[in-house]
Amino acid sequence: MEKRIINPWGWQDSRNYVQAVEVKNAESTLFVSGQTAINDEGISSDKDMRSQLVDTIKNLEKVILEANFELKNIVRLNIYTTSNSELFENFDIIQNWITKNEIKQSSTVLEVKSLFETLKVELEATIVK
Repeated sequence: MEKRIINPWGWQDSRNYVQAVEVKNAESTLFVSGQTAINDEGISSDKDMRSQLVDTIKNLEKVILEANFELKNIVRLNIYTTSNSELFENFDIIQNWITKNEIKQSSTVLEVKSLFETLKVELEATIVK
């Protein structure tokens, strides 16, 4: 598999995403449903944004690794949140995770009116190998 990053500018680098990712000769593609801070018993978190981000990332990792894909091969990460301001106050959680795992992904952040029950953030990903 070959990945090519397309960044006509440099400003997005400090925001931990890329403008586009071209993938050639992929063996397989995994489309992951939106992951949230729901525990193993299916109970939604009612904790703050920071805690929910940590739990959401753990759940996303669990699905990706269970499918035998690598985190560094996430090429698309969509973020849905009930509060952009709360999300960006805690965005270091996502940025540190992206940096640690050497992820170069295209990304969209959308503020939505609500998510399921008490959830504040949802991550949806596409991964290749």
